[in-house]
Amino acid sequence: MKIPVIKQLVENHSREELEKAEAAIAEEQQPEIEIPGEDEGEQLTHAYAALQVIQSMEENGVDFKTALREYTGRVRNSIS
Repeated sequence: MKIPVIKQLVENHSREELEKAEAAIAEEQQPEIEIPGEDEGEQLTHAYAALQVIQSMEENGVDFKTALREYTGRVRNSIS
């Protein structure tokens, strides 16, 4: 997971575009938008993370940094 990629996706794509891209990657198809990543797993991670950040921004009215911090905190907690 690369933070600059997530930031770029949030800044440049809508929720709908990212949802379509995530679904395409999950179905082993080429997404309509470019999702950077070394492989499909990393691309899927980036799309999912960007969607989670956008959702947090919309639902909680927080800025990108706060939403990203919340997301990465959840990821760290799930790993440990």
